[in-house]
Amino acid sequence: MGSEIIDLVLERIRKLAKPCGGLQGFLIFRSFGGGTGSGFTSLLMEQLSKHYGRKTKLEFCVYPAPRISTAVVEPYNSILTTHSTLEHSDCTFMVDNEAVYDICHHQLGIERPSYTSINRLVGQAVSSITASLRFEGPLNVDLIEFQTNLVPYPRIHFPMTAFAPFVSAEKAYHKAFSVSDITTACFEFSNQLVKCDPRLGQYMACCLLYRGDVVPKDVNAAIAAMKSKHSIQFVDWCPTGFKVGINNHPPTMMPGGHLAKVQRAVCMLSNTTAVVDAWARLDHKFDLMYAKKAFLHWYIREGMEEGEFSEAREDLAALERDYEEVGQSLRSDSKNEY
Repeated sequence: MGSEIIDLVLERIRKLAKPCGGLQGFLIFRSFGGGTGSGFTSLLMEQLSKHYGRKTKLEFCVYPAPRISTAVVEPYNSILTTHSTLEHSDCTFMVDNEAVYDICHHQLGIERPSYTSINRLVGQAVSSITASLRFEGPLNVDLIEFQTNLVPYPRIHFPMTAFAPFVSAEKAYHKAFSVSDITTACFEFSNQLVKCDPRLGQYMACCLLYRGDVVPKDVNAAIAAMKSKHSIQFVDWCPTGFKVGINNHPPTMMPGGHLAKVQRAVCMLSNTTAVVDAWARLDHKFDLMYAKKAFLHWYIREGMEEGEFSEAREDLAALERDYEEVGQSLRSDSKNEY
């Protein structure tokens, strides 16, 4: 199906891109586990690289959750699409439904979160990332700066997303959050939009995007306090670690929604070695199915070959090793040289 509509999609993109005075790049929203999100987007990313090679391509991806799944063949789709788009995507921001569902349930008190609730919450993070493109600010960050500051090596481009504060509309008038409070909250496991514990890895880079009533002095103090904590570990080869964006426009909330309007908020994009746990989980699920060649005939019927599956799996194993290597200290590297 993808090959039948790709030309139409590219023509629509060309018509939208042509009037742009300064096209920075593309934002792609998709799911790793679905057929269209994985298969068609892989083809689209390949074509975007071909036609708009130097333009930034940032992805917002719904990553397979540990326990909640919307498709049986999700592990296959996810491994195949990660392999095929690895060289075409500049930066891939990951979220998963289970993490966002838990935030809605435990922090916002929504008894049965709907996709609307989940999407609005993810929308807050995306809005923070694009705020600097839409509003003037004292310290704006454009699309190119995300990849420049978050991606130390081309393949290591899967930052985790976190957001703070999550305040329910019912508690809006009972809580006030300082810059220090929301900065600290972003490093907590409960505020991550992907089920991955950052305490189990090391940070390579963090991008903190503040909105609302925020001044640089408070941000510097908050970051200094975070650096002094032993629970937050950075790789020793990246001594600076933080990129900061400040925009004076506070986040806007949907009327009648579950999220309260707040004076200030922060979205954190962090490239951490902890994300290797997410890849390991996914690889394990793939291995269980592939060992029995389960559901493989559906893909072969569509023209794929079995070798493509083993090739994709080998590439993901290499990605796991890449993350483990960048987490090694300079001291261990120098010992290995002698």
